[in-house]
Amino acid sequence: MTTTQPAVAGTGANLPVPGAAPQTRGPRRFRFQVTGTVGPLGIGVAMLWLSVIVLLPLAALTVAAFEDGWAGFWDAVTAPAALASLRITVEVSVVVALVNVVMGTLIAWVLVRDDFPGKRIVNSMIDLPFALPTIVASIVLLSLYGPDSPLHVHLNATQPGLVVALAFVTLPFVVRSVQPVLIEVDREVEQAAASLGAGNWTTFRRVVLPTLAPAIISGAGLAFARAIGEYGSVVLIGGNIPKVTQMLSQHIQQQIEIDRPVNAAAESVALLAIAFVTLLVLRLFAERTMRKEQRQR
Repeated sequence: MTTTQPAVAGTGANLPVPGAAPQTRGPRRFRFQVTGTVGPLGIGVAMLWLSVIVLLPLAALTVAAFEDGWAGFWDAVTAPAALASLRITVEVSVVVALVNVVMGTLIAWVLVRDDFPGKRIVNSMIDLPFALPTIVASIVLLSLYGPDSPLHVHLNATQPGLVVALAFVTLPFVVRSVQPVLIEVDREVEQAAASLGAGNWTTFRRVVLPTLAPAIISGAGLAFARAIGEYGSVVLIGGNIPKVTQMLSQHIQQQIEIDRPVNAAAESVALLAIAFVTLLVLRLFAERTMRKEQRQR
């Protein structure tokens, strides 16, 4: 007579069944789950690389800038020549950012909404300033708008020449920021506005522009941050005239040439601080925009 053991709650599935063939377990299989995190090792490698490439050089630059103390740093960045170069740099960079807002948005609109022969070539040319050495751009612009200009347009050693040079190297930022957003814009909303009698400009201003505004502001900020530290594209066509066309990057180079590395480091830290604040504001603006969109959903 065979007796059975009473089943225990929660474990009955694991007890052998009387008269049944014994169960054999196969090899245990390990399953890997994708958690979306890299773990402590990945974080350590990333922070090590960031420290070696970015943090350590910036720390060394900051230490060099304050080698003569806070008074020496302040005297370096508030010298009349340095302030004049900083003023020119900021003013020209703001103008370039505004130009990019208009022309970059227009180019992105044409590339997304219009079809024309050679569109792929034009789309590829937008990224050319990223790959082209900036000194080459300065040489080309000098040959076109210099003293021997075949177009009879002389921009050498003028602030408009600086604007043209910086507009060339910063063109992709607004275009590439606006282009993907414009692709995702709902065309039905524009058609609904047109059906209600809104003109093209009204539809763009009230329907499309609010959607594109965050991308436009982000691209303009990146263009501004790129322009204030530019050197290669303005070194020839700018003329490097103190208090007229001398950018702060050129003044820093001049300080190195006359053996004033501490002054050069101090001006570099000031330029770096402006760029960092610009990028930080852009980051905060992007996060605020993202939270606002999530609340609207």
